[in-house]
Amino acid sequence: MLLVALAVWLWTGPDPGTARLRRVRHRPRSGSRSLRARLTGRSRPSLRAAAWRAGSIELCQGLAAELTAGRTAGEALARAVSAADFPDPVVLRPLIAAARDGGDVPAALLAAAPEQGGEAFRRLAACWQVSVTVGAALSVLVDRLAGSLREAQAHRQDVAGQLAGPRATARLLAGLPVLGLLMAAGLGMRPLHFLFGSPAGVACLALGLALDGCGLWWTNRLVTRAQQA
Repeated sequence: MLLVALAVWLWTGPDPGTARLRRVRHRPRSGSRSLRARLTGRSRPSLRAAAWRAGSIELCQGLAAELTAGRTAGEALARAVSAADFPDPVVLRPLIAAARDGGDVPAALLAAAPEQGGEAFRRLAACWQVSVTVGAALSVLVDRLAGSLREAQAHRQDVAGQLAGPRATARLLAGLPVLGLLMAAGLGMRPLHFLFGSPAGVACLALGLALDGCGLWWTNRLVTRAQQA
């Protein structure tokens, strides 16, 4: 019955292309973002770091374009920072002020860089310092930095795609005991009466939950180490 209902829904549901276009045109709300984080196994700090990295790529691309157009370094940086999409724009106000007033831009970049996802800000500060000290062309340095950031972003997405399978498999295996209990209850074996009605059943339940939790923790630890590497 479930398969028939799924087939009917797929047959009469919206066109996949239209659904994808609707998702592209409309931004997800905070609730859908949190739901996506739970489904993909990504925590809020990792999503925030990904947003900072995406905004940093946009910043470097915009800065390179502004410098190529002939604007001064401070004006180009202020315009690029204002146009980029960052999760916390308030933190970047001192950076914009330093860029417009001729302040210490490398120090402002380092101060605005978050601990996670702020690699581009630290590299951009180094590029700015090299350009001021040695006189190197800042547009060339920023363009190369944008290229390296895009390559790193593509690599992270590839790793995340390859690790999606092990995450889904671990969750499926963790939920199989529940399916086993439902099947046993359907066959009239009364598994809940055994698990909660006798000391041996309680011990089996505690041991099973502990092993299940250890398996999920270990899988998540392996995936996290692979992402960090």
